Amino acid sequence: MEKKSSRDRDGEMGGGAAHARPPPPPSRAHPPPPPPRPRIEPIDREKIGSHHKPEDFAVRGKEPKDEVQIYTWKDATLRELTDLVKEVAPEARRRNAKLSFAFVYPDKHGRFVLRVVGMTHSSGRRPDDLKALAELNFQIGDYLDVAIM
Repeated sequence: MEKKSSRDRDGEMGGGAAHARPPPPPSRAHPPPPPPRPRIEPIDREKIGSHHKPEDFAVRGKEPKDEVQIYTWKDATLRELTDLVKEVAPEARRRNAKLSFAFVYPDKHGRFVLRVVGMTHSSGRRPDDLKALAELNFQIGDYLDVAIM
């Protein structure tokens, strides 16, 4: 009987008796850790959905710490202000977010009062969207308190 040679995968002549070992299994090392989660600013859940108290504005320079200063015209509408708030407050960008607007100002006795003047929705159009600050009797120096719900 004659022994025939065979060619291995590389075309080399082999004797047929030698077998190549299979490659070792992949390493069982631990998978890499997941990427770090983006840092999310904590939300004061007691403040969301409610306006500040009028006395929070009583001392000039000690306004609420989450204050954002907006310089605008009296003909600005609540929709324009909603869009500005959405630029700086991520929670206002939620599809179901509602923004309640209130003016805070001192009464004739010097006590601060809060008067709710309208509500807008983050993603839909509402009748209050077209109300301008002037037609709501906003006065220069009044505070505008926006509650995001």
